[in-house]
Amino acid sequence: MTKKAPRKAVLGRAVTAAVATALGCAGLVALPSAASAAAGDLTVQYHTGSTGSDQAEPWLKVRNSGSTSVALSGVKVRYYFKADTASATYRFACSWAVKGCGNVTGTFGTLAKPTATADRYLEIGFTSGAGSLAAGADTGDLQLRFYRSDWQSLNQNDDYSFGAAQTSYANWSKVTAQLDGALVWGTAPTGNDPGDPGDPGDPGTPGGSLFDDFNYSAYNDPKIAAHGWTVRSNSGGPGVPGATWAPDKVTFPISGGNAVMNLETSTSGTGESTKQTEVLTKALKFRNGTYAARVKFSDAPKSGPDGDHLVQTFFTINDLKAPMADDYAEYDFEYLPNGGWGEPSNILYTTSWETYNPDPWQAVNQHTESRQSYAGWHDLVVTIDNSSIRYYVDGQVFGTHDAAYLPERPMSINFNQWLIDLAGQSSTSPRAYDQQVDYVLHVKDQVLTPAQVAAKVAAYRSAGTTFEDTVPGA
Repeated sequence: MTKKAPRKAVLGRAVTAAVATALGCAGLVALPSAASAAAGDLTVQYHTGSTGSDQAEPWLKVRNSGSTSVALSGVKVRYYFKADTASATYRFACSWAVKGCGNVTGTFGTLAKPTATADRYLEIGFTSGAGSLAAGADTGDLQLRFYRSDWQSLNQNDDYSFGAAQTSYANWSKVTAQLDGALVWGTAPTGNDPGDPGDPGDPGTPGGSLFDDFNYSAYNDPKIAAHGWTVRSNSGGPGVPGATWAPDKVTFPISGGNAVMNLETSTSGTGESTKQTEVLTKALKFRNGTYAARVKFSDAPKSGPDGDHLVQTFFTINDLKAPMADDYAEYDFEYLPNGGWGEPSNILYTTSWETYNPDPWQAVNQHTESRQSYAGWHDLVVTIDNSSIRYYVDGQVFGTHDAAYLPERPMSINFNQWLIDLAGQSSTSPRAYDQQVDYVLHVKDQVLTPAQVAAKVAAYRSAGTTFEDTVPGA
């Protein structure tokens, strides 16, 4: 797999958004009692919109009972239920919402500790478009529903969060609410704790995880291939025509007490002198879930004159089977320390791709950018569920992209550093740039907060685990 030719991230044509939600395998779990968050408290009210057998209709209101405004993008509400069969899958729909159904997300997960009345949950979230909830205000109606994918009857009477007698809104403690990852309302099924970052971080959670601390001796360490990685040497784009992808420029020094992967890119101003670097997974088996890496971007070269149009990356991708094929997918963090693609100086892009045509160039994507320096270490997280793609930088939401750009097929995980062109400077003096990666993490079918990512990485390191891959093949 190689990344496609360089481009400016722009929308090429309109795309109809279609949200197709299906059962996830998340193992995120919940606190046995309500707790207070520093930023404020939440209360969840519930009434059932239907007691019928074809679909469940949990209607909800979320109220800010604290004293400060709350960003709804940090709120997660869970409704717990018992699957009718072990193999049953479910779909989510929003019938109507005061905040707008387009700003309401719904994903399904599996409890780590099933009980007699709950082994699944529906997690409700909000996009940034939902705005904030002022102190004392509520969201208004969230008229939600879910049903079996095969439209077989479902039994709500054995569902933990269901209340047949709740025909008008009232506080309902059998639905939980989290604010920025901390539980602030409700009682989860016994033994399950959505506010505890340690539980989703445990190795071996349902769905599988990939973790790599990049503890290798050199680019040709046999463990690299054994662990599913390829250090690229084949020719082709992206980058400067005539450039070489040089495996020996990938090294594994110690930084801050941890082994890191160092990608070096160098040039003397010609294509033949340009050495670029890329490391990617051999398998295309990663789709929904959480992707995270700690990456060190560089504004200045480690040697020689500055100014080249460099791209430093962390991304997922699959292959474009035909121009404008709609099953293509790519999700990028791309840092340009010296600009490029028409930008005059440093800029960080996050881009979610639906498809593209390489010639003539046409792109269908959604992007977010920030024009400032990102030199130094940064925690990068992207989460993909059945309703949206969300990018985080250093624990803060950087961009939220729409359901139209969700992946249809599994992808690889990639890091590379390359030159867009040689127009940034005319010097023929040798120069070299470094990008470093501390670790990479993927958790299949689970949407983790940045805090939960940090806890999971800490748990691996505390246990002395430098590599794990329990993600099944596609």
